[in-house]
Amino acid sequence: MDIISQLQEQVNSIAALAFNTIGTMQRDAPPVRLSANYPEPPPSANPTEETAIFSEQPKLMSAALVKAAKQFDALVAALPISEGGEEAQLKKIADLQAENDAVGQDLQKQLEAAEKELKLVQELFSQASDGCLNLKMPD
Repeated sequence: MDIISQLQEQVNSIAALAFNTIGTMQRDAPPVRLSANYPEPPPSANPTEETAIFSEQPKLMSAALVKAAKQFDALVAALPISEGGEEAQLKKIADLQAENDAVGQDLQKQLEAAEKELKLVQELFSQASDGCLNLKMPD
């Protein structure tokens, strides 16, 4: 897999981890009173057990997010450094475009030759099938 695909996969992984972390925190966070204008939230059934579980989840999830971010940074660091600056890159792009145009013209010529050959084969097939249809069965 090339480096760009790996970067895209890592970004997707980070996004999924962030999404799951926020969703889990929304789902499992204990209720909190927003202001004095709101009533006290109802107590949970097992406050000590839920609190213990909830206090560990953010640590584990944040560790996974940090690990994924470090992997992303390592992939970015592995990207090749462009040499020669912008002018060299533009020259390379122009060279590649010229090569692409030449290959495209060659392919176009091959396509035209193939179409001519196809027409010839179709004509010959038509003549052969007409000849077979015009044959009469011997008496």
